[in-house]
Amino acid sequence: MTKSKINGPTIITLLRIILVAPIMILIFMDNLPAQIVTIALFSIASITDEIDGRWARKTKQVTDLGAFLDPLADKMLINLTFLALVSINLMPLWMFAVILIRDFAVDGMRMMAAKKGITISASFAGKLKTTIQMITIISILTNRILNFEPLAIINAILLYIVVFLTILSGAIYLFKGRKLLK
Repeated sequence: MTKSKINGPTIITLLRIILVAPIMILIFMDNLPAQIVTIALFSIASITDEIDGRWARKTKQVTDLGAFLDPLADKMLINLTFLALVSINLMPLWMFAVILIRDFAVDGMRMMAAKKGITISASFAGKLKTTIQMITIISILTNRILNFEPLAIINAILLYIVVFLTILSGAIYLFKGRKLLK
């Protein structure tokens, strides 16, 4: 890992952070063009999560700054969007609470490990959770437009899968972190 500097992958990560603001504004607008643009911007932001990481690893441009900003960008994008979905009654509050509690616990564990010079890398379950979260958000936003009952049922199932993966990945991180910090 190189020192913190701005490079192509980090600029893409910063783009994801910048896209959060218009997404948060547009998601509260109750008109079709705004809802379509919300889905488009969220989809673009979601895709940048894969692009920046691959680019950084493939070209050996992984930096401390990028390693810090990437998970922050993901949490901003996903958690703020979930909070907005709760506020417009498209997601239950308790599900968002589970996601938030897990994120605080994992981030706390990672900070404790970092103070000891230990890096707790992302697990497969954590990466899968993030991917499913993004797919679920896109599906919920899409059904906000379509209002298609079968998709609403699929979205409810997806939300339960998100909660399951949230708990599973959180348990994996905490178990891994507990072992490393002993």
